[in-house]
Amino acid sequence: MEIKEIKNKEEWEDFCSRCKEKTFLQSWNWGDFNLATGKKTWRFGIINRGDLISVALVIKIIAKRGIFLFAPHGPVVKEGLSNKEKKEIFELLLDILKKKAKEEKASFIRVSPILPNNEDNKKIFSDLGFKKSPMNASAYEATLKLDICPSEEELLKNMRKTTRYLIKKATDNKDITIESSCDFKDIEIFQKLNREVSKRQKFISFSDNFVENEFKVFAEDKDVVFLFGKYKEKITAGALIVFWSGIAFYHQAASLVEFSRFSIPYLLQWEAIKEAKRRGYSLYDFWGFIDPEKFPKHPWAGPTLFKIGFGGARKEYVKTQDYIISPKYWFNYIIETARKIKRGL
Repeated sequence: MEIKEIKNKEEWEDFCSRCKEKTFLQSWNWGDFNLATGKKTWRFGIINRGDLISVALVIKIIAKRGIFLFAPHGPVVKEGLSNKEKKEIFELLLDILKKKAKEEKASFIRVSPILPNNEDNKKIFSDLGFKKSPMNASAYEATLKLDICPSEEELLKNMRKTTRYLIKKATDNKDITIESSCDFKDIEIFQKLNREVSKRQKFISFSDNFVENEFKVFAEDKDVVFLFGKYKEKITAGALIVFWSGIAFYHQAASLVEFSRFSIPYLLQWEAIKEAKRRGYSLYDFWGFIDPEKFPKHPWAGPTLFKIGFGGARKEYVKTQDYIISPKYWFNYIIETARKIKRGL
């Protein structure tokens, strides 16, 4: 095997289109998004006998708690590889990232793998000297994925009875409308919703600059839309949906609590699923899952119950992994551990 930097978007995207386990955090456009926000990035490809078998987008993160190299939901790996081949891929990637880390003065390497959470895959990282990260790396470690190939009637039938009822209730309410937008100017409308929700729930939402750059990069390929739910012309809910490589991602959402009795987010989610079907997509990724029965006090427990109602299969991946480069890592470890406790994660 050998590793090289990939410079061609078509080559990258064509490879990803043939892989099953993936998210847009390893898309070419996500690399462009990070470049637009001033982050250094690398796009690596692993070649075996002339065949591209894996790609990895790696980002340099400069934070107050330290500098590190991060592969979000990567690398993406070709279907059907043996555990030995997967280990060789990570070993080769680790070798080059260790050199890059020293050049970039990074104290550790972080990987949030998109590999199923089983003993064989976990052993790959333990054998290579990784340790479990104190926190998940803003990218989910478990999610719900809904096969949207069946008809709309079948999808509705497979939903929880309450979810199906609330969709119908919102559909029948003539005061409720769902509107789709690809207009850059609507970022401010979406961010206003985000700020109100983050203030109420006491969390830090994505910055205006973050959302602007994300929307702009994916909008160039027509791979992103805003959906807004209105009650009597007042915007009460919104979602940012990313479409990439056959999968629609429910990436960001916000809604006003004072309108919760109208069930507008249920109708908005259903319209997002239908939009993905119209585009010919086969999967809908609800972007994040936590078992509400095991962790009822987790901040994601409520949103997860909402998502579960639409159906879908639970997918769990190997926990975020860290490879220590220097003792400075432990400063980051202490800070993230404290944050985890404070946020109830």
